[in-house]
Amino acid sequence: MSLVHNERTKLTAAWLNTQATALVAAGTFAPAVTVVYGLSKPGIGAIYIGILMCACFAAGLGLHLTARATLGSLRE
Repeated sequence: MSLVHNERTKLTAAWLNTQATALVAAGTFAPAVTVVYGLSKPGIGAIYIGILMCACFAAGLGLHLTARATLGSLRE
């Protein structure tokens, strides 16, 4: 029974980590690339973009740390 539990736990942790990666990529790197290369004019000020980028990075980090904590429930 612990083998099934461990695999489900690893699947959940992987899913959380994937969500963290997507959030950081979409919320942090995409706006940065847009601003740096001037691909489009942002409809909001630079300070709001910076706040959004920091919030997305923090949320992604939180999801990643949650995934690591989830792995702590693996059974031997």
